[in-house]
Amino acid sequence: MDPVRNPYAPGAGQRPPELAGRDRELAQFDVVLERVARGRPERSLVLTGLRGVGKTVLLNALRSQAIQRLWGTGKVEARPDQSLRRPVASALHMAVREVAPRHRDPERVDAFLGVLKAFALRDPAPPKGAARSWQPGIDVPAARGRADSGDIEIDLVELLSDAAAVARDVGVGIALFVDEMQDVPPDDVSALCAACHELSQTGAPLIVVGAGLPHLPAVLSASKSYSERLFRYLRIDRLDRQAADLALVLPAKEEGVEFDQGALDELYAATDGYPYFVQAYGKAAWDLAPVSPVTAQDVRVAAPEAEEELAVGFFGSRYERATPAEREYMRAMADLAVERHAGADGPVPTSAVAEALGRKPSSLSPARDALLKKGLVYSGERGSIAFTVPHFGRYLRAHG
Repeated sequence: MDPVRNPYAPGAGQRPPELAGRDRELAQFDVVLERVARGRPERSLVLTGLRGVGKTVLLNALRSQAIQRLWGTGKVEARPDQSLRRPVASALHMAVREVAPRHRDPERVDAFLGVLKAFALRDPAPPKGAARSWQPGIDVPAARGRADSGDIEIDLVELLSDAAAVARDVGVGIALFVDEMQDVPPDDVSALCAACHELSQTGAPLIVVGAGLPHLPAVLSASKSYSERLFRYLRIDRLDRQAADLALVLPAKEEGVEFDQGALDELYAATDGYPYFVQAYGKAAWDLAPVSPVTAQDVRVAAPEAEEELAVGFFGSRYERATPAEREYMRAMADLAVERHAGADGPVPTSAVAEALGRKPSSLSPARDALLKKGLVYSGERGSIAFTVPHFGRYLRAHG
């Protein structure tokens, strides 16, 4: 079939043509926005899940909902070696610029921008390669005595409170979206939790929407014990059969193409409903099917191409970041998963990994910690370890 008309879109954070299976999360966020708009107390939101389940896509969809309500919005992608000051300053600058044209008092907006500039310029450690003379692009003088103490917790509370006040003047809110939230440095995590706590207590119209790996709740809880009550946690998982079928069938229908039932059976068996895989296999099946309807045989012929694409772009790029010692650790995890989870990539005890490698657990700590830092594995509970990427164990066993 015509590859130019292929509707499927496998890509990092790239919205699929049909955002299937996320109606519940979208509806819940609508309620959050409406409650905040009415001055009702509401918790900030945290999305958690494995790689490839569509957290970033959903985060962007939630941002679109906020924009439709004329909220100010900004987005941050956290990095483990970067303070939140610069990215949060840039995100809030964008959010306030969206709100400012409707504000009746330009001087009040300028006063906030002065606070924002002061906050940004207190960044103690610019990212590697960035100029120390960096300026945040704000054409007002930096304020003094507000959000400029150098203590990120004090400053962030003051900054977000002031941003919320500007939004309240206009009768809207501000939403700050934080992707890869598990990579926020520890001090900044603590500051973000403290700011959300203060905002929720005062009913300020500003919410934080974070997205991260499954261990993100543990990261937040380790920072502030009250974070368990501070956020509403939504676990984003693979699609059920009905949603996965819709993600394939509806975009194809728009192009006058159909999938027969056998093709849908084969596709769900291959993808397990993981949204990234659904798009990758759907794209390959479309490209290699000669005519509509797409059949089970078409899917079987296309499967090697989809697997090769995933092996290079989804799995391989992550595998290449690991050292030989880290790869050895992951292969042991993959082999143990076969025994314990019938081939699925579930969690395995770290003690069992050490036993399988004939090593003391303490000697493997550097490899495990490096894999945790690289986001290749996560520890959902003490003494266990699991892959952050679905089907990664299967990939390692096939390419070992």
